[in-house]
Amino acid sequence: MSGPLQQARAAGPPRPAAVFLRRPAVLLLGVVAPLTRAVTWTRWLHLFLGAIVPLTCGMVYPSLSRPTAFDWMVVALLPVPLVLVVALIPVVRRAEGLQAQLMLFPGPHARVPGAGEPGVSAVPSASWSDRARTGAWLVLRMEAGLAAVLVTGQLMAMTLTLAGAGGARDGMIGPLAGVTGSGGVCVLLAPVPAAVALALATAAGAMMGAAARRLLGPSARERLAELEDRTERLLERNRIARELHDSLGHALTLAVVQAGAARTAGDPGFTDRALETIEEAGRAALEDLERVLAVLRETGRPPAGARPTLGEAGFLLDSARSAGARVDARVTGPLKEVPGPASREGYRMLQEALTNVLRHAGPAPVAVRVRITVTGTRLLLQVRNPLPTTPAPAPVPGPGSGLRGIRERAALLGGAARAGRTGDDWLLDVDLPLR
Repeated sequence: MSGPLQQARAAGPPRPAAVFLRRPAVLLLGVVAPLTRAVTWTRWLHLFLGAIVPLTCGMVYPSLSRPTAFDWMVVALLPVPLVLVVALIPVVRRAEGLQAQLMLFPGPHARVPGAGEPGVSAVPSASWSDRARTGAWLVLRMEAGLAAVLVTGQLMAMTLTLAGAGGARDGMIGPLAGVTGSGGVCVLLAPVPAAVALALATAAGAMMGAAARRLLGPSARERLAELEDRTERLLERNRIARELHDSLGHALTLAVVQAGAARTAGDPGFTDRALETIEEAGRAALEDLERVLAVLRETGRPPAGARPTLGEAGFLLDSARSAGARVDARVTGPLKEVPGPASREGYRMLQEALTNVLRHAGPAPVAVRVRITVTGTRLLLQVRNPLPTTPAPAPVPGPGSGLRGIRERAALLGGAARAGRTGDDWLLDVDLPLR
């Protein structure tokens, strides 16, 4: 019977005595846990450092030999104008921000649950609002530090007094007038002031951390600058992704189409021309890849001229012709006068358009009409190819984001791109402003 009885007791609800004993353990853990975190002690030290200015001024005036309550009030208020003047110096905000990051939010080693970014700025003041918040922070830090020093000193003195009174006779306990008791009671009460001091230091440190986020946190201008920087990085990543998609996608599509056509034709001469085209396309793709990787390595942005422009569109047209497409190209207007951004993006749009034609046509020959018109204020690019009247072969696999990339490029330049069916043809029409 002992076995089943023990199993029943083990499976049953905990006894009230166990619950009663567990509560003090949880309470003790909640009190002791902050003492094991580095952030508790660095915040306490941060508070004490804030009291250096008022205490130094107090030594000069009104002196700290026998200070009264009025003297302590003077000590607390006298340095305020000096601190507010110091807050006008822009670099002070940066120094306070760095010190707050280091001591109020010391990082993962502090073992603070859920701690993330401190949210404290470490840049010089850039506006009067920043200077005002810096002044408020300095005054708060000074007053809170002075209060922490005075309260901690009194509580520690009380702890030492109680500990020293442990061997005294019954009656008055040293300078604590009105407190009586035996030496044993004094020994038991001695840790209480120290525990209160630790609790106050922990609470004050948390309060200073919250105040630092509010008074030293990034201003609206800094948040806007950070948002713009993040947007620029995102746009740069998208631009690099488009560059890789257009360049490598065109080279790989051309290689697949040429290889398939050479295998189907079975003509050594055609195979040699196909291999030559694949080699040229691969070499151009490697150059584009190296240029993009140079940007990613942060070795310095290459000059704008390193990117191909519409003046080199003949290479794209020749590549499409070598892949079996019958390309009828018409250029109206001087391509050399097209501004750099429009010319470079126009090259990529033409490259993507021809890639889409070859990808969906496969090795079958297809007629393509390309028209590039340059006026005084606009760049017009049209690529037209007939839709197949018979079921088309399976297209070369691709990500399917080419037309979206063309529209994004056109929108970034203030233009527009339209693509769709027009009668029996598929038409891509791009309109870009040149000014």
